[in-house]
Amino acid sequence: MIKLRYHKWRVIDISLAHFTHDVYSSFLAPLLPLIIEKLGLNYFLAGSLTLYGRLPSLMNPFIGWLADKIIIRYFIIFTPAITAIAMSLIGLADSYFQLLVLLLIMGFSAAFFHVPAPVLIKNVSGDKRGMGMSFYALAGELARALGPLLIVSAVSWWGLEGSWRVMPLGLVASVILFFRLRKLKDFDIKPPAKKTPLRKGELKLLVSFFTIVVGYILGRGILRALLVTFLPTYYTNNGSSLWMGTIALVIVELAGAAGTLLGGNYSDKIGRKKTLVIIAIAMPVLMLLYNISSGTVAIFFLALSGLFMFGSAPVLLALVNDYKSDRPSFINSIYMTLSFVFGAGSSMLVGYLADIYGLDNLFLYSPLLALVAVPFAFLMPEFNDN
Repeated sequence: MIKLRYHKWRVIDISLAHFTHDVYSSFLAPLLPLIIEKLGLNYFLAGSLTLYGRLPSLMNPFIGWLADKIIIRYFIIFTPAITAIAMSLIGLADSYFQLLVLLLIMGFSAAFFHVPAPVLIKNVSGDKRGMGMSFYALAGELARALGPLLIVSAVSWWGLEGSWRVMPLGLVASVILFFRLRKLKDFDIKPPAKKTPLRKGELKLLVSFFTIVVGYILGRGILRALLVTFLPTYYTNNGSSLWMGTIALVIVELAGAAGTLLGGNYSDKIGRKKTLVIIAIAMPVLMLLYNISSGTVAIFFLALSGLFMFGSAPVLLALVNDYKSDRPSFINSIYMTLSFVFGAGSSMLVGYLADIYGLDNLFLYSPLLALVAVPFAFLMPEFNDN
Protein backbone atom coordinates (compact mmCIF):
# COMPACT_ATOMS: atom_id res chain seq x y z
CA MET A 1 0.00 0.00 0.00
CA ILE A 2 1.32 3.46 -0.93
CA LYS A 3 1.91 5.67 2.11
CA LEU A 4 0.53 9.18 1.72
CA ARG A 5 2.41 12.05 3.31
CA TYR A 6 0.99 13.92 6.31
CA HIS A 7 1.58 17.67 5.77
CA LYS A 8 1.71 18.95 9.34
CA TRP A 9 2.02 22.66 8.64
CA ARG A 10 -0.74 22.59 6.05
CA VAL A 11 -3.03 20.96 8.62
CA ILE A 12 -2.07 23.67 11.13
CA ASP A 13 -2.73 26.48 8.62
CA ILE A 14 -6.25 25.24 7.82
CA SER A 15 -6.94 24.56 11.51
CA LEU A 16 -5.91 28.14 12.40
CA ALA A 17 -8.35 29.41 9.79
CA HIS A 18 -11.04 27.28 11.46
CA PHE A 19 -10.05 28.73 14.85
CA THR A 20 -10.32 32.31 13.57
CA HIS A 21 -13.72 31.75 12.01
CA ASP A 22 -15.28 29.92 14.95
CA VAL A 23 -14.10 32.41 17.59
CA TYR A 24 -16.64 34.84 16.14
CA SER A 25 -19.38 32.33 15.32
CA SER A 26 -19.43 31.33 19.03
CA PHE A 27 -20.62 34.75 20.25
CA LEU A 28 -24.36 34.00 20.35
CA ALA A 29 -24.65 31.52 23.26
CA PRO A 30 -22.86 33.62 25.94
CA LEU A 31 -24.79 36.73 24.93
CA LEU A 32 -28.14 34.94 24.82
CA PRO A 33 -29.17 35.88 28.40
CA LEU A 34 -28.54 39.56 27.61
CA ILE A 35 -30.31 39.33 24.24
CA ILE A 36 -33.32 37.58 25.82
CA GLU A 37 -33.55 40.39 28.38
CA LYS A 38 -32.99 43.20 25.86
CA LEU A 39 -35.51 41.98 23.28
CA GLY A 40 -37.93 40.14 25.61
CA LEU A 41 -37.59 36.77 23.85
CA ASN A 42 -38.97 33.43 25.02
CA TYR A 43 -36.86 30.25 24.87
CA PHE A 44 -38.34 29.13 21.55
CA LEU A 45 -37.44 32.42 19.81
CA ALA A 46 -34.03 32.39 21.48
CA GLY A 47 -33.41 28.83 20.30
CA SER A 48 -34.59 29.72 16.79
CA LEU A 49 -31.74 32.23 16.46
CA THR A 50 -29.43 29.23 16.08
CA LEU A 51 -31.58 28.07 13.17
CA TYR A 52 -31.08 31.33 11.26
CA GLY A 53 -27.33 30.94 11.64
CA ARG A 54 -27.60 27.47 10.13
CA LEU A 55 -30.35 27.97 7.57
CA PRO A 56 -27.86 28.80 4.78
CA SER A 57 -26.48 25.28 5.22
CA LEU A 58 -29.41 24.20 3.04
CA MET A 59 -27.22 25.51 0.21
CA ASN A 60 -24.34 23.23 1.20
CA PRO A 61 -24.89 20.76 -1.66
CA PHE A 62 -24.64 23.66 -4.14
CA ILE A 63 -21.56 25.00 -2.33
CA GLY A 64 -20.07 21.49 -2.37
CA TRP A 65 -20.75 21.17 -6.11
CA LEU A 66 -19.15 24.60 -6.63
CA ALA A 67 -16.15 23.73 -4.45
CA ASP A 68 -15.51 20.61 -6.53
CA LYS A 69 -15.08 22.85 -9.58
CA ILE A 70 -13.25 26.02 -8.47
CA ILE A 71 -10.43 27.16 -6.23
CA ILE A 72 -11.61 26.61 -2.66
CA ARG A 73 -8.79 28.02 -0.55
CA TYR A 74 -10.14 31.57 -0.98
CA PHE A 75 -13.38 30.54 0.73
CA ILE A 76 -11.29 29.69 3.77
CA ILE A 77 -9.29 32.92 3.63
CA PHE A 78 -12.10 35.49 3.43
CA THR A 79 -15.00 33.95 5.35
CA PRO A 80 -13.44 34.59 8.80
CA ALA A 81 -13.55 38.34 8.10
CA ILE A 82 -17.20 38.18 6.98
CA THR A 83 -18.18 36.22 10.08
CA ALA A 84 -16.24 38.66 12.29
CA ILE A 85 -18.16 41.62 10.87
CA ALA A 86 -21.59 40.03 11.25
CA MET A 87 -21.14 38.59 14.75
CA SER A 88 -19.40 41.67 16.15
CA LEU A 89 -22.53 43.69 15.35
CA ILE A 90 -25.11 41.52 17.17
CA GLY A 91 -24.84 43.66 20.30
CA LEU A 92 -26.09 46.63 18.28
CA ALA A 93 -29.19 44.80 17.03
CA ASP A 94 -32.37 46.50 18.29
CA SER A 95 -34.84 43.93 16.97
CA TYR A 96 -35.29 40.25 16.36
CA PHE A 97 -35.24 40.93 12.59
CA GLN A 98 -31.85 42.65 12.76
CA LEU A 99 -30.43 39.67 14.65
CA LEU A 100 -31.94 37.37 12.04
CA VAL A 101 -30.17 39.22 9.19
CA LEU A 102 -26.79 39.23 10.94
CA LEU A 103 -27.06 35.54 11.76
CA LEU A 104 -28.04 34.71 8.18
CA ILE A 105 -24.92 36.54 6.93
CA MET A 106 -22.82 34.58 9.40
CA GLY A 107 -24.56 31.38 8.30
CA PHE A 108 -23.70 31.89 4.64
CA SER A 109 -20.11 32.67 5.58
CA ALA A 110 -19.92 29.58 7.80
CA ALA A 111 -21.34 27.39 5.03
CA PHE A 112 -18.75 28.59 2.51
CA PHE A 113 -16.04 27.85 5.10
CA HIS A 114 -17.12 24.51 6.56
CA VAL A 115 -17.99 22.67 3.35
CA PRO A 116 -14.56 22.78 1.64
CA ALA A 117 -12.31 22.98 4.72
CA PRO A 118 -12.59 19.29 5.78
CA VAL A 119 -11.85 18.24 2.20
CA LEU A 120 -8.67 20.31 2.23
CA ILE A 121 -7.79 18.72 5.57
CA LYS A 122 -8.33 15.30 4.00
CA ASN A 123 -6.05 16.24 1.08
CA VAL A 124 -3.18 17.36 3.32
CA SER A 125 -3.52 14.62 5.98
CA GLY A 126 -2.33 11.67 3.93
CA ASP A 127 -2.71 8.38 5.81
CA LYS A 128 -3.44 10.19 9.10
CA ARG A 129 -6.90 11.43 8.22
CA GLY A 130 -8.30 10.96 11.72
CA MET A 131 -5.42 12.95 13.20
CA GLY A 132 -5.91 15.72 10.64
CA MET A 133 -9.63 15.91 11.39
CA SER A 134 -8.84 15.97 15.12
CA PHE A 135 -6.58 19.01 14.78
CA TYR A 136 -9.18 20.71 12.59
CA ALA A 137 -11.98 19.99 15.09
CA LEU A 138 -9.68 20.89 18.03
CA ALA A 139 -9.18 24.36 16.54
CA GLY A 140 -12.95 24.81 16.34
CA GLU A 141 -13.51 23.76 19.94
CA LEU A 142 -10.70 25.96 21.27
CA ALA A 143 -12.27 28.83 19.33
CA ARG A 144 -15.66 28.14 20.91
CA ALA A 145 -13.95 28.24 24.30
CA LEU A 146 -12.06 31.48 23.66
CA GLY A 147 -14.90 33.20 21.78
CA PRO A 148 -17.27 33.42 24.78
CA LEU A 149 -14.46 34.79 26.97
CA LEU A 150 -13.60 37.39 24.33
CA ILE A 151 -17.15 38.65 23.79
CA VAL A 152 -18.18 38.58 27.48
CA SER A 153 -15.01 40.53 28.33
CA ALA A 154 -15.89 43.03 25.60
CA VAL A 155 -19.46 43.58 26.81
CA SER A 156 -18.22 43.78 30.41
CA TRP A 157 -15.95 46.65 29.41
CA TRP A 158 -18.04 48.42 26.79
CA GLY A 159 -21.60 47.11 27.25
CA LEU A 160 -23.63 44.97 24.87
CA GLU A 161 -23.65 47.73 22.25
CA GLY A 162 -19.82 47.78 22.35
CA SER A 163 -19.48 44.28 20.90
CA TRP A 164 -18.38 45.76 17.54
CA ARG A 165 -15.01 46.68 19.05
CA VAL A 166 -13.72 43.09 18.66
CA MET A 167 -14.26 43.18 14.87
CA PRO A 168 -10.72 44.32 13.84
CA LEU A 169 -9.14 41.13 15.18
CA GLY A 170 -11.03 39.07 12.62
CA LEU A 171 -10.18 41.43 9.76
CA VAL A 172 -6.47 41.31 10.58
CA ALA A 173 -6.65 37.53 10.89
CA SER A 174 -8.02 37.19 7.34
CA VAL A 175 -5.15 39.28 6.00
CA ILE A 176 -2.67 36.96 7.74
CA LEU A 177 -4.56 33.91 6.46
CA PHE A 178 -4.25 35.23 2.91
CA PHE A 179 -0.46 35.09 3.09
CA ARG A 180 -0.49 31.71 4.82
CA LEU A 181 -3.15 29.86 2.85
CA ARG A 182 -2.46 31.10 -0.68
CA LYS A 183 0.31 28.48 -0.69
CA LEU A 184 -2.29 25.71 -0.54
CA LYS A 185 -2.90 25.74 -4.29
CA ASP A 186 -1.30 22.31 -4.76
CA PHE A 187 -3.94 20.82 -2.44
CA ASP A 188 -7.05 22.33 -4.03
CA ILE A 189 -9.53 19.75 -5.19
CA LYS A 190 -8.68 18.38 -8.62
CA PRO A 191 -11.84 16.68 -9.86
CA PRO A 192 -11.50 13.87 -12.39
CA ALA A 193 -12.00 14.85 -16.02
CA LYS A 194 -15.17 12.80 -16.26
CA LYS A 195 -17.66 11.91 -13.52
CA THR A 196 -20.19 9.16 -13.85
CA PRO A 197 -23.72 9.83 -12.54
CA LEU A 198 -24.74 8.20 -9.29
CA ARG A 199 -26.15 4.75 -9.93
CA LYS A 200 -29.34 3.63 -8.21
CA GLY A 201 -27.43 1.28 -5.91
CA GLU A 202 -24.96 4.00 -4.93
CA LEU A 203 -27.79 6.45 -4.21
CA LYS A 204 -29.51 3.85 -2.02
CA LEU A 205 -26.30 3.32 -0.05
CA LEU A 206 -25.89 7.08 0.40
CA VAL A 207 -29.46 7.48 1.66
CA SER A 208 -29.02 4.57 4.08
CA PHE A 209 -25.70 5.91 5.35
CA PHE A 210 -26.91 9.46 5.93
CA THR A 211 -30.16 8.27 7.55
CA ILE A 212 -28.05 6.59 10.25
CA VAL A 213 -25.83 9.67 10.53
CA VAL A 214 -28.92 11.90 10.99
CA GLY A 215 -30.11 9.77 13.92
CA TYR A 216 -26.75 10.14 15.60
CA ILE A 217 -26.61 13.88 14.85
CA LEU A 218 -30.09 14.40 16.35
CA GLY A 219 -29.13 12.72 19.63
CA ARG A 220 -25.87 14.66 19.77
CA GLY A 221 -27.61 17.91 18.78
CA ILE A 222 -30.08 17.76 21.68
CA LEU A 223 -27.24 17.48 24.18
CA ARG A 224 -25.22 20.13 22.38
CA ALA A 225 -28.15 22.55 22.61
CA LEU A 226 -28.36 21.96 26.36
CA LEU A 227 -24.62 22.08 27.05
CA VAL A 228 -23.75 24.95 24.70
CA THR A 229 -26.70 27.07 23.51
CA PHE A 230 -28.60 27.12 26.82
CA LEU A 231 -25.90 26.45 29.44
CA PRO A 232 -25.20 30.13 30.30
CA THR A 233 -28.95 30.77 30.41
CA TYR A 234 -29.43 27.73 32.68
CA TYR A 235 -26.83 29.04 35.13
CA THR A 236 -28.14 32.62 35.16
CA ASN A 237 -31.70 31.33 35.68
CA ASN A 238 -30.47 29.55 38.78
CA GLY A 239 -28.96 32.68 40.32
CA SER A 240 -25.41 32.56 38.94
CA SER A 241 -23.76 35.50 37.20
CA LEU A 242 -23.24 35.74 33.44
CA TRP A 243 -19.54 35.17 34.09
CA MET A 244 -20.27 31.94 35.97
CA GLY A 245 -22.43 30.68 33.09
CA THR A 246 -19.72 31.66 30.63
CA ILE A 247 -17.03 29.87 32.67
CA ALA A 248 -19.18 26.72 32.71
CA LEU A 249 -19.51 27.00 28.92
CA VAL A 250 -15.76 27.51 28.53
CA ILE A 251 -15.08 24.40 30.66
CA VAL A 252 -17.35 22.35 28.40
CA GLU A 253 -15.68 23.74 25.29
CA LEU A 254 -12.13 23.21 26.58
CA ALA A 255 -12.97 19.65 27.55
CA GLY A 256 -14.58 19.30 24.12
CA ALA A 257 -11.35 20.51 22.54
CA ALA A 258 -9.49 17.68 24.25
CA GLY A 259 -12.22 15.30 23.11
CA THR A 260 -11.86 16.34 19.47
CA LEU A 261 -8.11 15.74 19.64
CA LEU A 262 -8.55 12.31 21.21
CA GLY A 263 -11.61 11.19 19.26
CA GLY A 264 -10.13 11.31 15.77
CA ASN A 265 -6.81 9.81 16.85
CA TYR A 266 -8.46 6.87 18.61
CA SER A 267 -10.79 6.28 15.67
CA ASP A 268 -7.68 5.82 13.50
CA LYS A 269 -6.64 3.02 15.87
CA ILE A 270 -9.84 1.26 16.96
CA GLY A 271 -12.22 2.25 14.15
CA ARG A 272 -14.82 4.98 13.63
CA LYS A 273 -17.85 2.86 14.57
CA LYS A 274 -16.39 1.55 17.83
CA THR A 275 -15.42 5.09 18.87
CA LEU A 276 -18.93 6.41 18.17
CA VAL A 277 -20.51 3.52 20.12
CA ILE A 278 -18.31 4.23 23.15
CA ILE A 279 -19.23 7.93 23.06
CA ALA A 280 -22.96 7.24 22.66
CA ILE A 281 -23.01 4.88 25.65
CA ALA A 282 -20.90 7.17 27.85
CA MET A 283 -23.06 10.29 27.40
CA PRO A 284 -26.23 9.16 29.28
CA VAL A 285 -24.08 7.92 32.15
CA LEU A 286 -22.12 11.16 32.42
CA MET A 287 -25.24 13.36 32.29
CA LEU A 288 -26.82 11.25 35.03
CA LEU A 289 -23.72 11.66 37.20
CA TYR A 290 -23.78 15.43 36.52
CA ASN A 291 -27.40 15.64 37.66
CA ILE A 292 -26.89 13.73 40.93
CA SER A 293 -23.72 15.58 41.93
CA SER A 294 -22.99 19.17 42.92
CA GLY A 295 -20.19 21.69 43.23
CA THR A 296 -16.77 20.74 41.90
CA VAL A 297 -17.82 17.15 41.26
CA ALA A 298 -20.69 18.33 39.04
CA ILE A 299 -18.29 20.54 37.06
CA PHE A 300 -16.00 17.53 36.64
CA PHE A 301 -18.79 15.44 35.11
CA LEU A 302 -19.89 18.42 33.01
CA ALA A 303 -16.36 18.60 31.62
CA LEU A 304 -16.33 14.86 30.89
CA SER A 305 -19.66 15.24 29.11
CA GLY A 306 -18.13 17.92 26.88
CA LEU A 307 -15.08 15.74 26.24
CA PHE A 308 -17.13 12.78 25.02
CA MET A 309 -19.82 14.75 23.20
CA PHE A 310 -17.41 16.82 21.11
CA GLY A 311 -15.15 13.81 20.61
CA SER A 312 -17.67 12.50 18.09
CA ALA A 313 -17.23 15.49 15.73
CA PRO A 314 -13.88 14.54 14.10
CA VAL A 315 -14.92 10.88 14.02
CA LEU A 316 -18.07 11.67 12.03
CA LEU A 317 -16.07 13.98 9.75
CA ALA A 318 -13.47 11.29 9.15
CA LEU A 319 -16.17 8.68 8.56
CA VAL A 320 -17.89 10.86 5.95
CA ASN A 321 -14.58 11.56 4.23
CA ASP A 322 -13.76 7.82 4.29
CA TYR A 323 -16.71 7.35 1.95
CA LYS A 324 -15.37 6.49 -1.51
CA SER A 325 -16.54 9.12 -4.01
CA ASP A 326 -15.24 11.30 -6.84
CA ARG A 327 -17.41 14.10 -5.42
CA PRO A 328 -15.74 14.65 -2.01
CA SER A 329 -16.97 18.21 -1.41
CA PHE A 330 -20.50 17.27 -2.45
CA ILE A 331 -20.57 14.28 -0.08
CA ASN A 332 -19.13 16.42 2.71
CA SER A 333 -21.69 19.14 1.93
CA ILE A 334 -24.54 16.68 2.48
CA TYR A 335 -23.13 15.84 5.89
CA MET A 336 -22.62 19.51 6.76
CA THR A 337 -26.18 20.32 5.67
CA LEU A 338 -27.64 17.56 7.83
CA SER A 339 -25.35 18.44 10.73
CA PHE A 340 -26.21 22.13 10.75
CA VAL A 341 -29.93 21.75 10.04
CA PHE A 342 -30.58 19.02 12.59
CA GLY A 343 -28.27 20.75 15.07
CA ALA A 344 -30.27 23.95 14.72
CA GLY A 345 -33.52 22.00 14.79
CA SER A 346 -32.37 20.44 18.06
CA SER A 347 -31.86 23.92 19.54
CA MET A 348 -35.38 24.93 18.53
CA LEU A 349 -36.76 21.68 19.92
CA VAL A 350 -34.95 22.20 23.23
CA GLY A 351 -36.18 25.82 23.35
CA TYR A 352 -39.76 24.72 22.65
CA LEU A 353 -39.63 22.01 25.33
CA ALA A 354 -38.01 24.45 27.79
CA ASP A 355 -40.93 26.86 27.33
CA ILE A 356 -43.36 24.05 28.17
CA TYR A 357 -41.54 21.98 30.80
CA GLY A 358 -38.82 24.33 32.04
CA LEU A 359 -35.11 24.42 31.28
CA ASP A 360 -34.26 22.84 34.65
CA ASN A 361 -36.42 19.81 33.86
CA LEU A 362 -34.71 19.30 30.51
CA PHE A 363 -31.35 19.11 32.23
CA LEU A 364 -32.87 16.68 34.73
CA TYR A 365 -34.06 14.36 31.94
CA SER A 366 -30.96 14.83 29.77
CA PRO A 367 -29.72 11.22 30.36
CA LEU A 368 -32.87 9.96 28.63
CA LEU A 369 -32.42 12.44 25.77
CA ALA A 370 -28.83 11.24 25.35
CA LEU A 371 -30.06 7.70 24.64
CA VAL A 372 -31.32 8.79 21.20
CA ALA A 373 -27.87 8.38 19.64
CA VAL A 374 -27.16 4.87 21.01
CA PRO A 375 -29.04 2.65 18.48
CA PHE A 376 -27.73 4.68 15.55
CA ALA A 377 -24.14 4.27 16.77
CA PHE A 378 -24.51 0.48 16.53
CA LEU A 379 -25.90 0.81 12.99
CA MET A 380 -22.96 2.91 11.74
CA PRO A 381 -20.99 1.44 8.84
CA GLU A 382 -17.18 1.19 8.89
CA PHE A 383 -15.23 2.02 5.76
CA ASN A 384 -11.95 0.15 6.03
CA ASP A 385 -9.69 2.36 3.97
CA ASN A 386 -7.23 3.51 6.64
